[in-house]
Amino acid sequence: MCADNKTVPQSQAPPPRKEIYAPKGALETQAQYIPGVGPRRARELEKVGVFTLEGLLYYLPRRYLDRSLVVPIADLELTEREVTVVGKVTSFQVIGGGPNSRRFELNVSDGTGVLCAVWFGGVPFWSKAFERGQTVAFSGKVRLFRDRVQMTHPAVDFLTEDERRDLKGKTGRIISLYSSGDPLTRVGLDSAGFRRLIADSILLAKGKIPETLPPELIRKHDLVRREQALFQVHFPEDFDQVAKALRRLKFEEIFLLQLSLALREHRRKTRDKGIAFPHPGTLTRQALKQFPFELTKGQLQVLTDIRQDMEAEYPMNRLLQGDVGAGKTAVVMIALAIAVEGGYQGAVMAPTEVLAEQHFRTMETFFDKLGIRTTLLLGGLTAAVRRSRLEEIASGKAQVVIGTHALIQEGVEFHKLGLVVIDEQHRFGVAQRLGLRRKGKTPDVLVLTATPIPRSLALTMYGDLDVSLLKERPHNRKPIQTKIYGGKRREELFEKIRLEMSKGRQAFIVYPLVEESEKLDLQAAVKAHGELSAGPFKNFKLGLLHGRMTTEEKDRVMKAFIAHEYDLLVSTTVIELGIDVPNATVMAVMGAQRFGLSALHQLRGRVGRGEHRGVCVLVVDPPMTNEARDRLSVLERTEDGFIIADEDLRIRGGGEFFGTRQSGAPDFKIADPVEDRELLEVARFEAFAWVAHDPDLKAYLPLQAFFERAYGPKMELMDVG
Repeated sequence: MCADNKTVPQSQAPPPRKEIYAPKGALETQAQYIPGVGPRRARELEKVGVFTLEGLLYYLPRRYLDRSLVVPIADLELTEREVTVVGKVTSFQVIGGGPNSRRFELNVSDGTGVLCAVWFGGVPFWSKAFERGQTVAFSGKVRLFRDRVQMTHPAVDFLTEDERRDLKGKTGRIISLYSSGDPLTRVGLDSAGFRRLIADSILLAKGKIPETLPPELIRKHDLVRREQALFQVHFPEDFDQVAKALRRLKFEEIFLLQLSLALREHRRKTRDKGIAFPHPGTLTRQALKQFPFELTKGQLQVLTDIRQDMEAEYPMNRLLQGDVGAGKTAVVMIALAIAVEGGYQGAVMAPTEVLAEQHFRTMETFFDKLGIRTTLLLGGLTAAVRRSRLEEIASGKAQVVIGTHALIQEGVEFHKLGLVVIDEQHRFGVAQRLGLRRKGKTPDVLVLTATPIPRSLALTMYGDLDVSLLKERPHNRKPIQTKIYGGKRREELFEKIRLEMSKGRQAFIVYPLVEESEKLDLQAAVKAHGELSAGPFKNFKLGLLHGRMTTEEKDRVMKAFIAHEYDLLVSTTVIELGIDVPNATVMAVMGAQRFGLSALHQLRGRVGRGEHRGVCVLVVDPPMTNEARDRLSVLERTEDGFIIADEDLRIRGGGEFFGTRQSGAPDFKIADPVEDRELLEVARFEAFAWVAHDPDLKAYLPLQAFFERAYGPKMELMDVG
């Protein structure tokens, strides 16, 4: 589609791209003014994050076709290997009448034979997608059906006749394949359309793509230049060029992020004036003596880190990674005591009312004996109670304040806020975390997470924070027994749960779904609650917790379970991390193969928190594959959350590590923090070294411009992690 020559009114112009890497020039040309892009194409490109010419050049191929991947139809073998066939469409038809019985069949010939491709879904779309004589590449697994060589739901790429001839040549040619989808395809932007558009865009940008990395880094790490990388990644002559182009672009992306982290750390430690708390005295020593147990070596080391940070003149910005049951709360209470003894207030923000109330119960009892006043601020308080507590906070009478996001609401004024503690920090948005920090002048900040984070992710998510690890479990905490059951052993599991509850203890049964799904043959929590209440647990009190409940309903159920109004809680994975039910001894997870290892580790940590040993039973629905057994056996072998997190990351990758992408997680478009660990370490070292000798980025001005346009507006929000 050709570009329109009409002037677009400002109100109709597409929004400017939020992350523009290059100084102003050709690369900032908005998408709809690029030759070959009209308003319809521009709208669809914006939906996939392409707003400018530069954005189009950074829309990288998802994979490549080359001669070594293409197999003549006559030579196809029935293996599990995925292959590619290139040929011309000879015929196609829709077969069957009903919506559930229709299929679309198409034949493609490459001169050596005929392949049949079949689609059972998306029939209306595919039946209009092809024309006879069209050149296509089909990729997938081959099978034999009624003496015909067939692919089911193959990946489809449309080629030009020249590209087909190139793939059949002796030397072969590499052809880029791009992510597309129905909306882009409808405006002519399938892989072939993207190749044509990007080829024209490269000609438009030639000689106008500025280098952004300092020359010494390019030489030191043998990187290709930016313009060369962007050209070669789209139209490479060989896979060596692909590898070099991707390495350059990945380094650039990682370096830019690490530069932002290095600048944040440098600014905090050299320019921001914080609170220099006095060395802890009598009050803090009394607090340490309050515990009915000895702190572990790990807890004492973390407290040393925190104390030194609080005594320093720059603001503390520390991440405390504590494995399940490692005793983070005890560390937090001593840090709060240091703040109060120094004449300041401390605030703890938790993601839910249940967790906030749990912290309040624990801390009020602890601090009351020290003469420290603690108050709780939640969203649902009556006007009179809220007014009274706000007055306590504003006057300084309340020395430790615990709450939810209610702490950052308008009208909450602290007398002298010195320490901010953010629990399960990834549950809060960046603006919420910044909001609590702004309640004080330059308070020290301690952020907590109960999810152990592998090093490669920690360097990208929290690379500017000082990190403390808390791995060692308190000496009074018994190991949790972990068992893997096949689905046929449910009755044995239920008997185990009944036995525990008959002793006055409590249990969880966790399901992966809220409702039955046609695709996943798993029991749903709602249905299971009814069946279990009427069946194996009819003599016990059962509670139900699932994601479709309101926050108030969830809080009510959890409070009732903590108060032992229920013996058994049937739940989905909305059980709060950090919830402490000392009387719970059994955690049963149904359909355990559907969960990530880190999620299972967190669920396991909900039991065995009291005097009785906990048991976690992972129930795998049949058939139990060897892969599922091997994966889950990691939980049988270890309770070390950091080992488990590394394995989980290796299996599932960074994007899925937290189940969904959390606020603050890096949004890499090219690099992968798991696969590119070595490059991550190198780029991080170089970024921090560069900031150490050039914190204003004046030594190489193109880098300064590159950075400012990409990260400058974000720096304040990024400063809270």
